[in-house]
Amino acid sequence: MKKLIFLMFILIFFVACKEESKTSISNIEENTPELIEEKIDSIVEIEPVKKSVKDIKDELHAKGFKTFDYVDEKTQDTILMQRYFMVFLKSGPIRSQNEEEAELLQKEHLAHLTKMYELGYADISGPFGDDGDIRGVTIYNVPTLKIADSLAHADPMVKAGRLEIEIHPWWAAKGGSLK
Repeated sequence: MKKLIFLMFILIFFVACKEESKTSISNIEENTPELIEEKIDSIVEIEPVKKSVKDIKDELHAKGFKTFDYVDEKTQDTILMQRYFMVFLKSGPIRSQNEEEAELLQKEHLAHLTKMYELGYADISGPFGDDGDIRGVTIYNVPTLKIADSLAHADPMVKAGRLEIEIHPWWAAKGGSLK
């Protein structure tokens, strides 16, 4: 008899919980449009906080980047210049791969450059439009020549000897863009 009463109590408890859940869900579904409208009405547009040139410069220096200020003679604006590393990809000594191997190396090369871009190590890459010895360029956004050299040598085309690298420090306005 005790077991029967206990089982009835458990059954009533589960049914009561299930009904309460249904009520809660239906209340949420009914009230959701008003809640959303309320939230939309209370949203205030917030301007993004812009970092000062000094803050940007301090962050760059803390990460090991080299910078200097340049004053534009016409506008008298102070422009923050940052050192990047321009890597020229040149024809390497080992270009005897068959078509299939060269195609696979090209896929791996493009995957490497994509990864460098996604990780923030490279800002721009691309091939040259002629058929000269210099095949392309990548601009690395890293603090040291040693890091740029290491990343460029990790390229599968460089590892295979199909390309070799030539690196030069390069100064450009921080936040500048191509036009």
